[in-house]
Amino acid sequence: MQFSNQVAVITGGASGMGAETAKQLTQAGMRVAILDRNLAQEKQTAQLINGIAITCDVTNSSDVTQAFAQIEAELGVPRVCVNCAGICPGQLIVGKDGSPLPLEDFTPTIQVNLIGTFNVLRVAAARMATLPPIGDSEERGVIINTASVAAFEGQIGQIAYSASKGGVVAMTLPAARELARFGIRVMAIAPGLIETPMLRGLPDKVRDNLAASVPFPKRFGSPAEYAKLVLHIVENPMLNGSVIRLDGALRMAPK
Repeated sequence: MQFSNQVAVITGGASGMGAETAKQLTQAGMRVAILDRNLAQEKQTAQLINGIAITCDVTNSSDVTQAFAQIEAELGVPRVCVNCAGICPGQLIVGKDGSPLPLEDFTPTIQVNLIGTFNVLRVAAARMATLPPIGDSEERGVIINTASVAAFEGQIGQIAYSASKGGVVAMTLPAARELARFGIRVMAIAPGLIETPMLRGLPDKVRDNLAASVPFPKRFGSPAEYAKLVLHIVENPMLNGSVIRLDGALRMAPK
């Protein structure tokens, strides 16, 4: 798909992988809308790329519907949707005191990472389906969701996170199959250890040990490398219905 003068929407676009993706899509010629709950930070990112920032809770149906209506009014219907919004709490099924994980502590991760991703996907797909097809492949759009290597090798304490990202992986192929009739592709990226604000906040010793666990290159991945993969997926029409690991051959240990 061509980038020039097309519209993209990125959830979780205020920082990290989402912000870098917004930057690179803008540099490629797209008009970008950022959806996030951190209004101050997303406004700052939007100003840097001359895009628009919309406060949005991806788990809320009305929020997402209204956000897409605003994007359409200000920029046009997005042909590219990248879902980066997510949370990653640490949770044990049975706590140190012997009590079970409260169900209300498990649910939010599923709501944001899985249901929130689907909520945006469904609205984005419905709007993309109204667009005229473009290019030799006659495609109307591409939706890229963010999974995680935890979907495949979840560690102790990642029960909710792994379940949520496993759901993102599992819905990639059926979504791609269903939306193929509209010329809409669906892909997922499963990052490994990416240099995000969360990782930067860890002690140096912990960071060094984590980086050493990556076979090659022996370092954290960068948000820029995630964004580069997004751009390649967008411009390569044969990438559809698959999950690409972005992890330097990392296979997570149990803990």
